[in-house]
Amino acid sequence: MWGPEGLDEVEAELLGPPEDLKGKDVLEIGAGAAQCSRWLAAQGARPVALDLSHRQLQHALRIGGTFPLVQADAGVLPFADASFDLACSAYGALPFVADPVLVLREVRRVLLPGGRFVFSVTHPIRWAFPDEPGPEGLSVSASYFDRTPYVEQDEQGRAVYVEHHRTLGDRVRDIAVSGFRLVDLVEPEWPAWNTSEWGGWSPLRGNLIPGTAVFVCERD
Repeated sequence: MWGPEGLDEVEAELLGPPEDLKGKDVLEIGAGAAQCSRWLAAQGARPVALDLSHRQLQHALRIGGTFPLVQADAGVLPFADASFDLACSAYGALPFVADPVLVLREVRRVLLPGGRFVFSVTHPIRWAFPDEPGPEGLSVSASYFDRTPYVEQDEQGRAVYVEHHRTLGDRVRDIAVSGFRLVDLVEPEWPAWNTSEWGGWSPLRGNLIPGTAVFVCERD
């Protein structure tokens, strides 16, 4: 699933037809509890789930799966050059690093020539709106061009959560300077069947402004 709208890879085929995934080596970056890797394994792929968080990987262990789990920084991938056919990231890693180009260059390095990297992030336009699912979330409250990170701190003033904003143009330039070719940019529309509210996502907002941006990149 690429985002809260419910865009399913079975339908989208952004990594390619599901039947073509069999036997492919796939790296999931910012895997969390490795839900995407679990789906990939069910298609016959050979996924590796990577995340910085030990606790998230513990969740993945409890849920189960036969694929490797790797705790590592997405900006310093512990893999040899040209190790993977494909890479994917659904709301993982890229929004949480100050320099996403480091991650993109590392992903390109570990992909085989012709390899594809698909990643989804919160749509950049959402940065300008309050993170509210109701009508109060429909009025611009901040500058789309303000790239000041969102930071949450604990009682000692230590950052416990940081999210970085990149405009749509920033993302495209990051992809280009990393040596990837952008082959598609998907902005999923809110489907009629999805009546869920999650954080700032809701049918009300989803029918008016995009919530997710999915970038499809290839290493030539």
